[in-house]
Amino acid sequence: MRFVIVTGLSGAGKTLAIRYMEDMGFFCVDNLPPKLIPKFAELCYQSSGKIDKIAIVVDIRGGGFFDDLFECLYNLKELGYDYEILFLDANDDVLIKRYKESRRMHPLVREGRVIQGINMERERLKSVKEKATYVIDTSYMQPRQLKETLLNLFGDSQATQSMVISVVSFGYKNGILLDADLVFDVRFLPNPFYIDELKNHTGKDPDVRKYIFSFPETQIFLNKMEDMLDFLIPYYIKEGKSQLVIGIGCTGGKHRSVAIADAIYEMLRGKGHRVNIAHRDMQNKEE
Repeated sequence: MRFVIVTGLSGAGKTLAIRYMEDMGFFCVDNLPPKLIPKFAELCYQSSGKIDKIAIVVDIRGGGFFDDLFECLYNLKELGYDYEILFLDANDDVLIKRYKESRRMHPLVREGRVIQGINMERERLKSVKEKATYVIDTSYMQPRQLKETLLNLFGDSQATQSMVISVVSFGYKNGILLDADLVFDVRFLPNPFYIDELKNHTGKDPDVRKYIFSFPETQIFLNKMEDMLDFLIPYYIKEGKSQLVIGIGCTGGKHRSVAIADAIYEMLRGKGHRVNIAHRDMQNKEE
């Protein structure tokens, strides 16, 4: 089990970090009072593996409760629970700029200058930073760089990448796929709907698939799709994209788009990508 306590300077990126860790499969809790950490850890360790990655944000928003953190860390060790501390930091000028851009007040200084709150917070967190397992300075990091750093520290070693690809077939007559990142129109392929013995079947049917793939343009299209996705996917991953939705559309979403979407799904899965498949309109009666 990985039990990570996320802390650090206000404005250094803890909220963004916890979102990325949640995408990595961590069970995340924000602003948990430190005194509750040992009990929470006990519940997680007793979950029989159902919860094996936990990230808890603890910072000075907890007020006086934050001062209990060291006692709670000691209790965790006494109980035999391993933990890691992730500390996020940033330069004063960067933190001030972020506060000005967000127009938020520093939690330690409701009245007064932001720099005063930052100085007070640094002093209170000095001992925590010294005990931290990892310290990340986010001063000049882009969000994707922070995500890449967190993936290197906490990502699943069995996964070669973090992005999930969804291949979804749909019919244009029922509206375009709204959440698609890439949309491909396969209405240029011959339509099985006009073949009486195929009309009432779907792209899952072997005879429908045989008909669609009997045309050379079908394989040419898939070859070009493969080349393009092989080119695009590594760059999407590099930019920190966590999900890619590929829409495959035909007229009604029952025949051509289903068969092509399934073929793309199998191709991507064969390359080791994390991919799932869905057919939005396959059960509609007409194409």
